[in-house]
Amino acid sequence: MTNPRLLHTMLRVKDLDASVAFYTKLLGMKELRRNEVPGGRYTLAFVGYGDESDTSVLELTYNWDQEGPYEIGSAFGHLAVGLPDVYAACDELKKAGAKITREAGPVKHGTTVIAFVEDPDGYKVELVQRA
Repeated sequence: MTNPRLLHTMLRVKDLDASVAFYTKLLGMKELRRNEVPGGRYTLAFVGYGDESDTSVLELTYNWDQEGPYEIGSAFGHLAVGLPDVYAACDELKKAGAKITREAGPVKHGTTVIAFVEDPDGYKVELVQRA
């Protein structure tokens, strides 16, 4: 393989607008594009911090006929987002009504500051303090 690159990670979501709002308004990503596929009865929204030509993005898939919430499963862990100040980010997220599942603080047996927030579908997003 020559020059492989991770393109995107796909998550199935129950409410596309709520998920796009979470990732764009609360985590600062941009909605890069949206594709409606009437024949397949689904919509894809791609969000990320940069252009798809050189950064990995998140594909949010909304299946029009899905009943009830998705089961996240035991194999999926979390997404991770680097931020300069995880403590401040948690304060902002709490004020916006986001569910913080692990408060900001050093990782057990280490010094890296992390926190966890949950998106509207229950997917965990780790916030990692980066210089």
